[in-house]
Amino acid sequence: MRAVPTWIDKVHDRDKVEQCIYDLAFRPDGSQLIVAAGNRVLVYDTADGTLIQPLKGHKDTVYCVAYAKDGKRFASGSADKSIIIWTSKLEGILKYTHNDSIQCVAYNPVTHQLASCSSGDFGLWSPEQKSVSKHKVSSKITCCGWTNDGQYLALGMMNGVVSVRNKNGEEKVKIERPGGSSSPIWSIAWNPSKDEHNDILAVADWGQRLSFYQLSGKQIGKDRQLSFDPCCVSFFSKGEYIVMGGSDKQASLYTRDGVRLGTIGEQSSWVWTSRVKPDSNYVVLGCQDGTIAFFQLIFSTVHGLYKDRYAYRDSMTDVIVQHLITEQKGDQKILQHIQVHHIQTCCSQTQENMFHFSRKLLLQHEKRLQCLSFTAVREKEWLMESLIRYIKVIGGPPGREGLLVGLKNGAILKIFVDNPFAITLLKQNTSVRCLDMSTSRSKLAVVDEHNTCLVYDIHTKELLFQEPNANSVAWNTQCEDMLCFSGSGYLNIKASNFPVHQQKLQGFVVGYNGSKIFCLHVYSMAAVEVPQSAPMYQYLERRMFQEAYQIACLGVTDNDWRDLATEALEGLDFHTAKKERKKRGESNNQLFLADVYAYQGKFHEAAKLYRKTGHDSRALSMYTDLRMFEYAKDFLGSADPKDTKLLMKKQADWAKNSKEPRAAADMYLTAGEHMKAIEIIGEHGWMDMLIDLARKLDKAEREPLSRCAVFFKKFNHHGYAAEIYNKMGDLKALVLLHVDTRHWDEAFSLVEKHSQFRDDVYVPYAQWLAEHDRFEEAQRAFHKAGRQAEAVRVLEQLTHNAVVESRFNDASYYYWMLSMQCLDIARDNSEKKEEMLKKFHSFQHLAELYHVYHSVHRYMSEPFSSNMPEILFNISRFLFHNLTRDVPMGISKVDTLYALAKQSKLLGAYKVARHAFEKLQGLKIPSRYQDSMELSCLTVRSKPYRDSEDLIPMCYRCSTNNPLLNNQGNSCINCRQPFIYSASSYEVLPLVEFYLEDDISDEEAVSLIDLEVPRVERNSSWQEMSRGGNVSFTFTHRGNTGETVK
Repeated sequence: MRAVPTWIDKVHDRDKVEQCIYDLAFRPDGSQLIVAAGNRVLVYDTADGTLIQPLKGHKDTVYCVAYAKDGKRFASGSADKSIIIWTSKLEGILKYTHNDSIQCVAYNPVTHQLASCSSGDFGLWSPEQKSVSKHKVSSKITCCGWTNDGQYLALGMMNGVVSVRNKNGEEKVKIERPGGSSSPIWSIAWNPSKDEHNDILAVADWGQRLSFYQLSGKQIGKDRQLSFDPCCVSFFSKGEYIVMGGSDKQASLYTRDGVRLGTIGEQSSWVWTSRVKPDSNYVVLGCQDGTIAFFQLIFSTVHGLYKDRYAYRDSMTDVIVQHLITEQKGDQKILQHIQVHHIQTCCSQTQENMFHFSRKLLLQHEKRLQCLSFTAVREKEWLMESLIRYIKVIGGPPGREGLLVGLKNGAILKIFVDNPFAITLLKQNTSVRCLDMSTSRSKLAVVDEHNTCLVYDIHTKELLFQEPNANSVAWNTQCEDMLCFSGSGYLNIKASNFPVHQQKLQGFVVGYNGSKIFCLHVYSMAAVEVPQSAPMYQYLERRMFQEAYQIACLGVTDNDWRDLATEALEGLDFHTAKKERKKRGESNNQLFLADVYAYQGKFHEAAKLYRKTGHDSRALSMYTDLRMFEYAKDFLGSADPKDTKLLMKKQADWAKNSKEPRAAADMYLTAGEHMKAIEIIGEHGWMDMLIDLARKLDKAEREPLSRCAVFFKKFNHHGYAAEIYNKMGDLKALVLLHVDTRHWDEAFSLVEKHSQFRDDVYVPYAQWLAEHDRFEEAQRAFHKAGRQAEAVRVLEQLTHNAVVESRFNDASYYYWMLSMQCLDIARDNSEKKEEMLKKFHSFQHLAELYHVYHSVHRYMSEPFSSNMPEILFNISRFLFHNLTRDVPMGISKVDTLYALAKQSKLLGAYKVARHAFEKLQGLKIPSRYQDSMELSCLTVRSKPYRDSEDLIPMCYRCSTNNPLLNNQGNSCINCRQPFIYSASSYEVLPLVEFYLEDDISDEEAVSLIDLEVPRVERNSSWQEMSRGGNVSFTFTHRGNTGETVK
């Protein structure tokens, strides 16, 4: 284990006084570090130690911090008796207090409930509850921690007691440790390992002891004596190690059982707190003098490989032996013949290699290689001329094992443990990176510092071949001529001097046994099954059948075995072919002899033997493969008709492959293979032949008939396709045929008789119409198909396009159609009735607005207008009253107001004109209107501030004259009666809305309205009278009854 400092910082206050680091906490993703320093909470970036932000909220020293597992909030506790809850955005959101200073805080890992502990009590708070539930304790609490499942909270106290509480604060277990108040509990931690069956609590006290307990309070093992006062205990994320620091001014690494492994970092003051970064090997320390030190722990790979067993170090002190084939694992002592690499000694910071043999240990350090007995007596020593770069154990008898040693200067030596002299095998110019020796000890493979794999003949020192991009190499232990090497993300397999076969692989090759390659990737070893087909076929290409057979024995597929036998027979290597047959369990010698006759060209003799052994099909296959169809017919004679059909089929296959398609089609028809015949006929476009065949087929043969129809459609013979579908009775296919060919009239006539195909016709018809820009017809087609949603969607798209393209009259029409569509949906669907009626009124309103704005837009954009000024004035005023809230897309409020102002000025409504110009000043005016608008605004101020009385609208219900612009919009200001406008001139029509009495029907109301108003003869006159100098006029009316009314 090696600790590498990543970054170090020292915290001071404004007066440069060192601030003690009392507590640390990591954000769950490890990106931030929360530090309790002085009366501040500091937030660091763990990547480089940058101070992100200091948080101020406490008035006294901050003793503790903790981060919730969900990463949403963290808490800090202080000597000012307060707890502050902070968000992950570094904002304080809540503050509550205790009666004494806060000593420690801890978040529940499951429910995110916060436990806050003071000198006299502890509190439990969660975001769901409004208040904090507090519980008194008999002694000062110094530390606390939740179990992994969040069910229990452990409290460490000054009187040497550990109290285990449930989530409600009730005490369930009480652990009284020897020493009592003279050994206060200063730090506790639960092991987070998921592999442990029980919750394990680590307890460190100032009696200088480390102990472990189960949740029940039962102690595990004995107390571990420490030589210092521990201030902090922290587990790694997986529970494999413990980090502990205190008065010894250093942080040390321990096993999960409390065995000290080494020092992480020495400091100049007490280590008050230490934490492990989640899911990593990074450790941070906080010290009395304000130092924050961040370390990375590097654990060397200690492992070994022997045949199919792999041993590796786990948790520094355990050795796990893994069977690479079965994947079984088990704790073992180091076995014989296991080669172990990179054991780091506790007394030295240099790396050494140790090799364990049956009776000796070999220790390598730089240039030196020593042989030691198990009693630590040095028996032999080899001193090399250069640094040792690689050692490979090559085995041997007990006590006489051998090693291959590769040096930095390129020398490769062989050493036997019972021989004090090293044997030089060869020397090359480049440094050795990896090496291996073949099973026969005749070839040596070396990977040099340039990542080149070089293979030498050991006896002649000749370089046989070399390959680039290699970082490790291994010979196959079961095949002398096969090796593999890895590099650049690829596995390379080379057999003899054939080209390399590649496949992707991550890691380093460390062994090659049969068809399995042992690969080390990071810290894990895996056995990769590699098929040997590629090298086998390389040998077959060169007709090296014996070597190909040896490769096949390592592991190939059944088809590869069959190909090997066939190639061996063709090459007349009957010995290899026979071995292959025995491998597959075939022991019939006459059948093997028949195969031999066949490959020797003695076909008739082979056919006789095939028949004799009951393998007529092989004889038939032999004749047909050789295109000897006449011999095949003679061989069959009057055999089963099925065999005759089979022969015809094979003959047809041959004719097809011989590019005689018409003959092949006739043979397929004779053999009853209609589908194959149809495929050939259709591919060549022989429609006459296809028509005759289709008419001869029975209607029950649906698959061949369907295939014929497909070819008819392909060659645009739709009438014949329709004839086939009629013959089959497949109406759906017939409908789809008419749809595909765009024969809509025929499709519609079918739909009239068979309504179940309505969707199959109208939906594609509507889509076809839409593709040809006939959107209105497409909308009606969707409507007929019952696809109301698609119909509405088409109309909405049409409306949107019309608005975007400034075709406001079309937009008005489409909105009207949309309203009618909504009305139809409301009539048919009671569930959507209310929603559709709202949309109906909304679309009707929009239709009217766009209809009106069409005239305004034309007036503003075209040089001449066909509308009278009075009409434009009424339209603009109507539109303005409807744009007080939301302005629909495409409608310009500027155009509306400017048109209203111009027409008002022209007709003498100067008050309206001035109001419109004032409104325009608050809007963004296009540059083309700017000059004329400013001039009109000035000239209208010279006019009287009133409107022409001829333009004032009157309510025909209450006879009230209404201002041209009013707050009620298009309604009467007195009776709130909406005005009814003319659709052409937009003048107010003399119409009044009224409601019928309950006993009057609609028909009676219409008949009463149609009655003429009775006429009354009236005789009336004015009379002048003078009284006392005053003149008065009297109006006299005489009715039919003769009475006079004044």
